[in-house]
Amino acid sequence: MPRGFLQLSRASGRWLVMGAIFTGIGLLGHAQTQSSSPEPIGGQAASQQPIFRSGVTLVTTDVIVRDEDGIFMSDLLPEDFIVEEEGIEQEIASLVRVDGGRVFDVLVETAVPAQEGIILPRVRKVDDTAGRIFVLFIDDLHMTAQLTPKVRQIMETIAENLVHEGDLFGIIATGTSNLSIDLTYDRNMLFAAAEKIVGSGFNPRDMITMQQRRTLSEVRWRAHVAYKTAFETLKNLERINNRRKVFIYISGGYDFNPFGEQYGQDVAQKYINQFEDQPFADVERQGAVFADSELHSEIAELTRAANRSNTTFHTLDPRGLMAGADIEYNLPTQEWNSHVFRTQSSLRSLAELTGGIAIVNRNNFVEGLREIDAETSDYYIVGFNTNRPEAGEARTRQLRIDVRREGAQVRARDSYTFASVATAR
Repeated sequence: MPRGFLQLSRASGRWLVMGAIFTGIGLLGHAQTQSSSPEPIGGQAASQQPIFRSGVTLVTTDVIVRDEDGIFMSDLLPEDFIVEEEGIEQEIASLVRVDGGRVFDVLVETAVPAQEGIILPRVRKVDDTAGRIFVLFIDDLHMTAQLTPKVRQIMETIAENLVHEGDLFGIIATGTSNLSIDLTYDRNMLFAAAEKIVGSGFNPRDMITMQQRRTLSEVRWRAHVAYKTAFETLKNLERINNRRKVFIYISGGYDFNPFGEQYGQDVAQKYINQFEDQPFADVERQGAVFADSELHSEIAELTRAANRSNTTFHTLDPRGLMAGADIEYNLPTQEWNSHVFRTQSSLRSLAELTGGIAIVNRNNFVEGLREIDAETSDYYIVGFNTNRPEAGEARTRQLRIDVRREGAQVRARDSYTFASVATAR
């Protein structure tokens, strides 16, 4: 049986498990784009027949606001936010603040009527349910075996610096580690999972050999398996609302045409010498272009899925700070740097396009994880009502979110995507 088929079969099993996982926490919320609540007809009792706003959807998105000193601004009100959809300012329909992991409904706070007589501290509505859900995504198909001890250490670092008591988390791997851990509060599972991680990615010698033989289908198949596993997990996350959903994406990144500049040209030249026909060289050059476009397409689809579920990717490259290739691989510096740049860029793109942080080309993982911890502990969830797209209209819409406070530094996603009919099913 082909190796690729076995990988896809294992991945399919993990998708089913993750589906069952998220079904179990369905009470925490609904989809990030959900139909708005019914509105009573002016002054009628709630028990009377309501009217529904046809075709209107509540869109929610996470927003992190800090001052010039990097301190979370925890006193913002709905009128402080500017939300523009496709350049048109929207009215704030909901505003939730998560402060130190505790959830406060800001609109309820601001709706409390003024008290006469003795002034008492305002009662704030607090939801003590944990505000954070982590998915630890172990892309062991893109980690070499030599990275195994380092990745295990990173998992322990995550347990000590990022996932705290009260956080809900699950773990899923793409390949040989065969990890699929249900969402749990038990942090001991992190340490147990770390011992099972085994990298099975290609090293430079493997990729050079495949490039010379023009057998790169396995490289692209592995990337597709990784993306598909992440995509199916994100579909389940769409069911959860008003929770900070964090996708820790641990991978060595993707390059669909590794070391193609040198070895691709060598192969093309052999064809030219043999057949004396220029189109062969054109085909080789197009192959590299097609590979790049495939990679961009996969990244774009995955980020759209993340934006639909209001999930933020934080990517982590276990290779750390990258120097030159080992001398045994005999690679030109330019070839090696180009390969490293493409793999790191794929991880940076996943993070940047979803409002996350890329811990890439750096050895201090603790500092990066603490930064993610701060980003996911203090934030706002801003909601507004919008009309669903009609048939033939674009399903992705641009967002711009700002704050009417001097010195405010805002981090938020710049677009969101409606689920298609097929995705919604």
